[in-house]
Formats: sequence, structure tokens, C-alpha cells
Amino acid sequence: MQSLSQRLILAAGLALVLLALPSRVRADEIPKEYHSTIKKGLEYLAKSQYKDGHWEGVNGQYIIPSTALAGMAFLCEGSTMREGKYRDNIRRAVTYLMDRVQPYGLIGNPAHPAESGRYMYGHGFGLLFLSCVVGEEENATRRAKLVAACEKAAKYTHDAQTSRGGWGYVSAKDGSNFDEGSVTITQVQGLRAARNAGVIVPNAAIKNAQKYLQDSTDTHGGVMYSLAYGGGGGGGRPALTAAAITCGFSFGEYKSDLVKKWIKFCQLRLGMPGDGRRVGHDEYTHYYYAQVVYVLGDDRYKKLFPDARSDEMLTWKKYRKAVFDEFKRSQSNDGSWSGNDNWTARSVGAVYVTACFLTMMQLDKAALPIYQR
Repeated sequence: MQSLSQRLILAAGLALVLLALPSRVRADEIPKEYHSTIKKGLEYLAKSQYKDGHWEGVNGQYIIPSTALAGMAFLCEGSTMREGKYRDNIRRAVTYLMDRVQPYGLIGNPAHPAESGRYMYGHGFGLLFLSCVVGEEENATRRAKLVAACEKAAKYTHDAQTSRGGWGYVSAKDGSNFDEGSVTITQVQGLRAARNAGVIVPNAAIKNAQKYLQDSTDTHGGVMYSLAYGGGGGGGRPALTAAAITCGFSFGEYKSDLVKKWIKFCQLRLGMPGDGRRVGHDEYTHYYYAQVVYVLGDDRYKKLFPDARSDEMLTWKKYRKAVFDEFKRSQSNDGSWSGNDNWTARSVGAVYVTACFLTMMQLDKAALPIYQR
């Protein structure tokens, strides 16, 4: 097994290679009509950040996930810890999260009242964000700390996994082996980002998560809420199914029968872009669904479903127009967005929704490997 110093040397060499390559992979231009909308949203997030580097939801809730997701929105803009308009915001967010990495790897504070019952959400998003900045840290000492923190966090993710291969709001040990779909997806994306950064990720964690999502799929192609206690959590849910597709892509399953089944389920339940159909937790649903449609682009759907009619085609151009126009129309004067349900209004708040929408609206920049085609 390689020592930490050997891995750091390897990571440093990889970073130099990456820096020598074009910063964007197949990046497209964001249509000009959305530039001011994005700018206002980013300015809102910048103004909403606390001096110590964190963001938070309503009444101090969801601090870790809010901080990580807001940081991701700035990374999607193209800023890094080294350069860009929002470099200071990103660096302060990194410092805040790094200060809250526990010795055993959890990103967050399970003793904090706002986190105690759901700390795995913050951990997954925190791992995602910190993994995306590893290659941008020039200082060798700080980079070593980032690599070590992400490695410990990835190991903790594996340790917190349930016997079925999923994750719950807290670790399997603390939560009596309970798991559910939304937290599971969060951990998978965090692990994928860590692997992209050259961080050691336990293969068993990925393999078991693949099985969990497959086992969670009902006969209609939808991903159920939970497998815990054998209940299944009812029928498939569009939001979880859309999120599962991103995991399928993370696993390299772009053409598998399971992924195609998930896509068809989402089309049936979410409808075609612009038809006015709404679902609960819209911001969460489309945060993942947008990633899916972006990867499909304007031609991959036809390759997956050769017999599809023209009116069935799911394309990024059509989706982007419909969804982004709605974002532009619904943006508040201060640049933020709010959700369409009580959970969003009473708990996660405008920072969470705004960060999700800005990530979606900046996918065309292809600034991060985790969101590239």
C-alpha cells in the first residue's frame, strides 16, 4: 500500500498534468438571456455567507450541506481557491468545513442540535465539495491536509453504510441500520468526486451502493424511498429516480437497461419540460434531473431509444429553455429563489434552493469533472 507521502506526490503530479490541459471539457456557452440571472444569484450567495465561511438554512439548520452546496455553485462559475471573482468565498468555505472534520472522518458535528439527526447529508455534500477543490490547492501543507481529510471522509462513508448498501440520515450504527434513497445518492456523488480527485475510495462502498439502487427499483422503474425494515417505502419516487440516474452515470452505466428504465420512469412522472407539471421538492428533483439531461445532451437520448418519436425526445436544449425561463421568471429581487413546499420554506431556505438552481444553470461551463458529459 502506498504511503500518504507517495500518494501526495502522485496527486501533485496528476494536478500538474490537469493544469496543463484545457480547463473546460466540451464546455458550451450559457445563453446570454440567463447571464444576469446567474450573476444576481451568485451575488446573493456571496452576500449571504457568514464571516467564518459558512452558510445556513432557516434558523441555523443545514449548515454543512448549505455551505458545501453554495461552495459548489461558485466552483461551477469557474472560480477556484486560487483565482476568480469568488475565490475568497470558496477558500473561506473550505476552511470552515476543514475545521469541522472529525478525527474519525465525519464532516460535521453530530453533537450540534441542527445536525444530530441528519449529519450524513452534510457529510456527503461536504465530501463532494472538498474533493472538488483538492487539485486547486497549491500549498503543499494545506493540500496534504485536504487529501487526508477526504480520504478519512471516504472511509467514514464506507463505515457508515448499512448492510443493504445504502445510507441513512445518520450512520448505520447510530441509526439502527436504517437507509433511504436521498442520502444514498448524496454519498455516491461524494465518493465519485473523491475518486476523481485521486482519493482512495473503498471499492466495496461503490459496489454495495450499486446493488442498493438496483434493489430499490420497483417494477415500474422508480426508485423507492427506503429498503430498511423490508418496507420498501411505497412506490418509486421521481426525485430519487432522477438522482439514481446520476449515480448510474457515475458508475459508468450510460446505456444499461436499468438506467434506461429509470429515464423512462422520470419522463412519465415528470413530464416533458415546459408542460407546467410540478412535484414536491422541485429544487431537489431538478438539481439531479438537470444533470441527467445535460449528460444526454441533444443526441444521446435518440441513441438510447432509437424508436422514440420526435415528441418523446428528451434534449438539453429543450429542457434548458423551459426550466431556465422559469428560473428567470421566479427569481426574487435580491437574487435568491425559494422552494415550493413547507419543508423548503421552514428548514433549508433560500441558500439551498439558490445554490441548486445556480449549479444547474452553470452546467454548460463544464467547470467540474463531476458535472461534465
